[in-house]
Amino acid sequence: MVALPDHRRRRLRRPSAREAGTALLFILPCLALFVVFRFGPAIAGVVLGFTDYTIGGDTGWVGLENFRRLVDDPTFWSAVRVTVIFTLLSVPLSMLASLGMALLTRRAFRGAKIFRSIFFLPVVTSLVLAGVVFTWVFSEGGPWSGLMAGLGLPAGSWLADSFLVIPALVFVSVWSRFGYGMLILLARLQAIPAELEEAALTDGASAWQRFRYVTLPQLRPALFFVAIIETTVSFQVFDTIYVMTGGGPVRASYTLVYLLYDQGFRYFDLGYASAIGVALFVMTVVVALIQRLTLGRDN
Repeated sequence: MVALPDHRRRRLRRPSAREAGTALLFILPCLALFVVFRFGPAIAGVVLGFTDYTIGGDTGWVGLENFRRLVDDPTFWSAVRVTVIFTLLSVPLSMLASLGMALLTRRAFRGAKIFRSIFFLPVVTSLVLAGVVFTWVFSEGGPWSGLMAGLGLPAGSWLADSFLVIPALVFVSVWSRFGYGMLILLARLQAIPAELEEAALTDGASAWQRFRYVTLPQLRPALFFVAIIETTVSFQVFDTIYVMTGGGPVRASYTLVYLLYDQGFRYFDLGYASAIGVALFVMTVVVALIQRLTLGRDN
């Protein structure tokens, strides 16, 4: 057996208890801040869900009463329905747009970096600013209404239509999010060994067959990650709805987070708002587990 050099042995040596303690001492302030400001509010929110806490009022333990209110509250179930519809439309479209743009810009060509930067630009754009701009775009007499009229379709404000308001919001969501997924998928695409596609091409595989049997299986972990992120963001959508519709018209865009905001910061019923937050968290975890069992399972 060839002996390792001294510097390699020193590098592979396990740290002593004193060294580990010193390292822990250095990271302890950051760890403490993370626990206090990350897990502390989350735990407090769960506890508040079992109380009737209101700002300036008495606080008492009510047990599961807030969650019983959720079950009997038609507004809550309407918000669940709107949130689920928004997610079912937004997540697949965002992932398709991310995958399409990643495949389009994966090859090195003149101006590829410029196109990647342009596609990623909406991710770093303020959602409030984007909401203000798209409110004008989808308004009656705006560019989108003019385009619909030019195509012979009904013109008018999509944001004032109970049926079309969700597609309009989904469009804004996809526009603002697909660049992030594109970046993740692009990094994974560039890590796929070129020999795999070359071997498939030598065997006579078509472009679709190479994508289905070579590229797509290699993208599976990245697709799972993007799906989880996009689902979480879609369940928590608030900024654009607050700016563009205010939950209207007739609560057609009234999502769970908007309901939570109303109960907590308009009616100051923080106990009930916390129960809504707990329900939203449980729904997100359940959907993530379902995605793990389908898209993210190991071969």
